[in-house]
Amino acid sequence: MMKLTVQIGTALALCALSSPAFATQEIVERISRVESGLRGPNAIKGQLSGARIVDRMAALNVPGVSVAVINKGVIEWARGYGLAEAGGTRQITTETLFQAASISKPVAAFAALALVEKGKLALDADVNTQLTTWKVPAGAQSPASPVTLRKLLNNSAGTTVSGFRGYARGEALPTLLELLDGVKPANSDPVRVQTMPGSEWKYSGGGFSIVQLLMTEASGKPFAPLMRDTVLAPLGMTHSTFEQPLPPALHALSATGHTGKGHPVKGHWHTYPEQAAAGLWTTPSDLARFAIAVQDASTGKSNTIVSKAMTAQMLTRLKGNYGLGLFVGEIKSQQVFQHGGHNEGFRTMMVAFTRSGQGAVVMTNGERGDALAAQIIRGIAAVYGWNDWQATQKVLSKGAHKNYANYEGNYQLNGKTISVTRDRERLFISAANFGLDRVELFPTSSTHFFNLNDEVEFSFNKKNNGQFDMVIQLDRPLRASRVM
Repeated sequence: MMKLTVQIGTALALCALSSPAFATQEIVERISRVESGLRGPNAIKGQLSGARIVDRMAALNVPGVSVAVINKGVIEWARGYGLAEAGGTRQITTETLFQAASISKPVAAFAALALVEKGKLALDADVNTQLTTWKVPAGAQSPASPVTLRKLLNNSAGTTVSGFRGYARGEALPTLLELLDGVKPANSDPVRVQTMPGSEWKYSGGGFSIVQLLMTEASGKPFAPLMRDTVLAPLGMTHSTFEQPLPPALHALSATGHTGKGHPVKGHWHTYPEQAAAGLWTTPSDLARFAIAVQDASTGKSNTIVSKAMTAQMLTRLKGNYGLGLFVGEIKSQQVFQHGGHNEGFRTMMVAFTRSGQGAVVMTNGERGDALAAQIIRGIAAVYGWNDWQATQKVLSKGAHKNYANYEGNYQLNGKTISVTRDRERLFISAANFGLDRVELFPTSSTHFFNLNDEVEFSFNKKNNGQFDMVIQLDRPLRASRVM
């Protein structure tokens, strides 16, 4: 576990309410409750105390994190915690730049929809009728089911290449056309149409690279200046850029990415020429400004970038509970839109509600920052009374500890060891090879367990020889065999 010196950055944009002094104290108290109230997806019924942000950062080897909270349609507060680079002295502030990773997609989608409203792009036309320097090669598409901008933005165009690993410092960078065709120095496969467009949802960063080409050809501008002029500057996102590689003048303002063990990524970060899919450098406050713009456009309060009608299309769920560039849900009459991101050494998360004007953005510079971001957002949800992202309260099974001796021992999964240990009436699991710290398991029955950090659940199944195997419930059940 690495040691962190965590200092709090300055708060930004405290609400301008009728009684500023009272409001400021109220907000400071909320911040304190969030900082000490991080929560996983599960909680023990009647025991809702949370974890401290500094403790979770240390446990997850995440050197730095930055947070912005939206309340009543404004940025109520923003703070930075920890270090821009492990072992260094530079503090995370609210102006520290992080890689937004896949949260680049909804920002790019917003600009694409603006081009549609200006008549420069069509949502439902075959993209090959709009592309000039490159055409989508023949594949599963047909005249009756073509690749369209709407399907690309919805991740239902049938295109390949889910994500990108970026390029380490010193590696040659491909052009966009080389990326699309998978030609060296591109390190990703060609973007092709593998399934019939519109038939299924399949996440595709490759599809957003086609969108990037569509946008640059339609506008006649390189992608970064196009995004600056269309979205970033109009929304006041002054600490954001799609420039790749990152300009040297911004290096000192940027966080370094880190591995799951907390070590800096070689060269500090990777470069992503896949700008629409993964290329945005920004801050939580700037992404909060984007989220507020979507909220305001959806209600008709402001239409700086696109109209209320076009925003409604963006927030209409199509395939995969995904709209146009955003995951979209409906929770207790509240529409929620969100997106996460993962670039090498960075994890990010954005969540916002259209009708209540609430939301949050969390950006981290660690590979295990997704768990941290989710825990922070659940802490925010608890303090601000969101209708979503609340921990599920579970009732503990009494007397389950009597069986713990049967479960203690080592288990093998894909050649790696998972250890289960007990301490009196408590049960713990750890797996160094999987990057899993010692975590306590809590029983809902004599054989079924959950933990407080994530949604993974565990159960123990008795075999004919009297020994127990462990079943780990992720997206699908995984069986870990007891080591004799």
